[in-house]
Amino acid sequence: MRTIEVQWNLRQVMADRGMFQTSELMPLLEERGIHMTREYVYRLVTKTPQRLNTEVLVALCDALACSPADLITGVIQEQQRAKTGTSEGGPRIGELRPIRAKIRRPEGVTE
Repeated sequence: MRTIEVQWNLRQVMADRGMFQTSELMPLLEERGIHMTREYVYRLVTKTPQRLNTEVLVALCDALACSPADLITGVIQEQQRAKTGTSEGGPRIGELRPIRAKIRRPEGVTE
């Protein structure tokens, strides 16, 4: 099974351009008509957004002179499925037979 994760690189792109404060990003976005609270900009920089307005994405790319591919990277991970009793390749439940028990008495014990 494959899972896809999103890697959000805004903080790294900002650092590459010498920007280390989230407050430095606000005026750049406002010049492009994007008005956000300081808290929202902070969350945008520090956490991967679940949803992102395309206008905000375009404004970020223009302000930072980068492409969307610089900001967003898809990470694909392969995961193996857990083997269960119903997995192919092994015996099915109907094919299993009990193992005969062997009773062993400790040495020196007689009846």
